[in-house]
Amino acid sequence: MPKRADDIAFLPVEPKHYPLLEQWLKSPHMREWWGDPEEELGFIRDMVEGRDTTRPFLITVDGDPVGYIQYWFIGHHQNEQWLKDHPWLAELPPETIGVDLSIGDPQLLSKGIGSAALKAFVSDRIDEGHASIVIDPDADNARAIRAYQKAGFVPVPHLVGRTGDTLIMQYGAARVPR
Repeated sequence: MPKRADDIAFLPVEPKHYPLLEQWLKSPHMREWWGDPEEELGFIRDMVEGRDTTRPFLITVDGDPVGYIQYWFIGHHQNEQWLKDHPWLAELPPETIGVDLSIGDPQLLSKGIGSAALKAFVSDRIDEGHASIVIDPDADNARAIRAYQKAGFVPVPHLVGRTGDTLIMQYGAARVPR
């Protein structure tokens, strides 16, 4: 666990990070919840190269990369293509952002890093003016759900049970202190 939130930083993903991300994406703990590693890395390349508006970052602790985090714009996904498979997107304000993250090294799981990183990341997004923030773990990913609850996220009541295998959680009304 980081000693202080100041130990956590977010580094925009660059092409030089692709080998590390590929290694993480191929690990069993990420394969369980993320898609095909090559496809996921292709999505990240699209982000880095400006073909996707999602913003990708490495999570670092004391300067060492420990995980991946990104934020995406709900309004950019409120279109026919996305709504067909994810109709719940239409029920969120278009200015909402969604966050996804994973710890890269399995030895660092369940150490509080994910919750601490998410708190810091949310704080940064709030400072940038994003007031509505959601995260959408698989409903069976109990470890992630606990971490997100510790970071101040709660299930969106009117969406519980209506989003397939996804649990939509929204950042609480009070700001998470760093």
